[in-house]
Amino acid sequence: MSKPLNILHLHSSFDLGGKEARAVRLMNAFGDRARHMIVSGVPDALSARDAIAPGVRYEIAQNPPPLTGKPSVARYEAIAKFMARFDLVLTYNWGAIDGVMARRVFAKNMPPVIHHEDGFNADEAVRLNPVRNMYRRIALGAADALVVPSHVLEAIAQRIWKQPAGKVHRISNGIDTARYGKKPDPRALPGFSHLPGHVVVGTLAGLREVKDLPMLVAAVGGLKTKAQLVIVGEGPERQAILDAAENMGMEKTVLLPGFAPDPHRYMGLFDIFALSSKSEQQPIAVMEAMAAGLPIASVPVGDVRRMIAPENESFIAPDRNPVHLRDQIERLAGYPDARRHVGKANQARARALFDEAAMIASYARLYADVADRPGILG
Repeated sequence: MSKPLNILHLHSSFDLGGKEARAVRLMNAFGDRARHMIVSGVPDALSARDAIAPGVRYEIAQNPPPLTGKPSVARYEAIAKFMARFDLVLTYNWGAIDGVMARRVFAKNMPPVIHHEDGFNADEAVRLNPVRNMYRRIALGAADALVVPSHVLEAIAQRIWKQPAGKVHRISNGIDTARYGKKPDPRALPGFSHLPGHVVVGTLAGLREVKDLPMLVAAVGGLKTKAQLVIVGEGPERQAILDAAENMGMEKTVLLPGFAPDPHRYMGLFDIFALSSKSEQQPIAVMEAMAAGLPIASVPVGDVRRMIAPENESFIAPDRNPVHLRDQIERLAGYPDARRHVGKANQARARALFDEAAMIASYARLYADVADRPGILG
C-alpha cells in the first residue's frame, strides 16, 4: 500500500460548524489513505473531533505556533517550520490565512498549500474589510489552490482578491442525501413536542450574531398562523434569542434544544425551514432541509436562490426585512399543499445536485493532484 498522505489542517477553530463538518467528512472518507494533524487557533474549540470516525489517524497539535497576531517575520517563520513536516497543508478561512502568508514569506522547501474560504463573520457580512482584502491578495498569491463553495465567493475571489480563474476551484458542499426524507424521530430533538394546531418553523445554525436569529424570532412572532419556532444549535447569542422571544411573548412557542447531531433524524419534524442570516454562501443546513423535503423561506443571501428548486424561488424575501421574511413564511404556513409541492421539488433537486459523493471525489482529486500524489485519496 502507498504511504499515506500526511496532511496538516490549520483551523481558526475546530468546533463543529459547516466547514469543520465537511473537513471531518472528508477525513472519514479518505480513511487510512491519509493521516492528519489538526491545529485549532482556539485551543479548547475542538468539538468537531467527536465526529471523526474510528480508525482515522489524526492528532490534535499541542502548542502549535499561533495562527493569529500582529504580522511578524518571526511568527511566520515558526508557522513555516511547523508546516514543513507535511505533504500538504490545508488552511481554512480568515483565521488561518497566516498559514498561507507564512508560505509566501518562507517559500523554500515548503509543502503545497490549499486555502479554503467558506464565508464571512458578522464583521464582514455587509462590507468586506479592505485591509483584509489586500492581505488576502498578497497571501493567496502563494497558495497552490483556493477552494470556495459558492458562486458568490468565486466572484469575490477573482474580482476582489485578484486570484486567477485557474487557481479558484468552486466545489459544491454535499451531504448524504439518502439518509434524509425518512420518518423523523422526535426523540432526536430534546424537548420537542408538536403543539396542536401549530406549524413548525425550524432552522439549524450556530447561535452567532451573523445568523441574526432574533430577526427570525420577530418574523415568526408576527405570523397570523399559529406557529412554533425551533432553533437547533449553540453559541453566544442564545440569551439574545431568548430575550427576543420574551419580548414577543413567545416563551412557550420558541424552543432552543441546543446542538443536536444527525439532522437527518429530526429535520422532517419541521414544516418549513427558515433562514435569516446576514451572510451565507452555500449553507449545508439548506441542503439538509431540501433533502428532507422541506420548503425554504429565506432572506436573499449567498447562493440560496441558486440552490433551491424553481418552485421555491418565490418564497425568498426581496431583502433582509423581518416583515418580508414573515410574509414568505406566512405564505407557506397557510398552505400545506404548497409546502408539500415545493418540498418535493427541493428534495429531487438536492438528490440531483448535492449528494456528497461528487463533493468527496472533487476534493480527493484536487488534494491528491496538488500534493503530486494522483489517485492517493481514491
